[in-house]
Amino acid sequence: MSQIIALTNQKGGVGKTTSAVNLAASLATLDRRVLLVDLDPQGHASMGSGIDKHALEASVLDVLVGDAQAKDIIIGKLRAGFDVLPGNGDLTAAEVELLDAENPQSRLASALKKVSDEYDVILIDCPPSLNMLTVNALTAADGVLIPLQCEFYALEGLSALLDTIEQIKESVNPQLAVSGILRTMYDKRTSLTREVDKQLREYFGDALLKATIPRNIKVAEAPSHGIPVTRYARLSRGSQAYRILAKELIKRLSL
Repeated sequence: MSQIIALTNQKGGVGKTTSAVNLAASLATLDRRVLLVDLDPQGHASMGSGIDKHALEASVLDVLVGDAQAKDIIIGKLRAGFDVLPGNGDLTAAEVELLDAENPQSRLASALKKVSDEYDVILIDCPPSLNMLTVNALTAADGVLIPLQCEFYALEGLSALLDTIEQIKESVNPQLAVSGILRTMYDKRTSLTREVDKQLREYFGDALLKATIPRNIKVAEAPSHGIPVTRYARLSRGSQAYRILAKELIKRLSL
């Protein structure tokens, strides 16, 4: 049985999708069987894994609305080293499509149960908003990984996400927990980073992961080549940082 981890933050530009792709790749290099679910209508996790989102004949939306089984949509044998349940712009219709569905918040959970034995870890890249797609991810997940950029507005809007997590926990998914807070685009040389770092430590305590993801040009370049930074520039600071993150999560979550 796999562990399911949702990566979410309704604030965009925090390295959520980049972290989803590169964490998936890093876990795969550490011999974990990994599935990455792309729930973001932008489809960037699919693209960053080497999939042409415009050429998809079906996506995770078809799974959510019951038109297809996850096993038939999952794309494997990717250079990235892990499997992907792809997403694209079709997901913008999810709110309307699921409006009259039975148990709309649990559609993803039901679908992933059927493939969970095939994987050690399932990562879900959520959209940067608290909508029905994110609710589906949180209902399916065992844990939540929250990427945060060390900037002035780092904590802005976070209370709404934590409230949503608590609501999901109380209503449909009592096992849901915050797996960790991941600091991204991290530069400890700046006073702002150090100040935000202090706030995060006070606010989150042990939930704050030791691993940090630095600003790194190779991490930024890798998506345009359709491969994770672990394949694009294996020895780069960014690649090494994601490997350290993967090892920390393996130990912390017994992956």
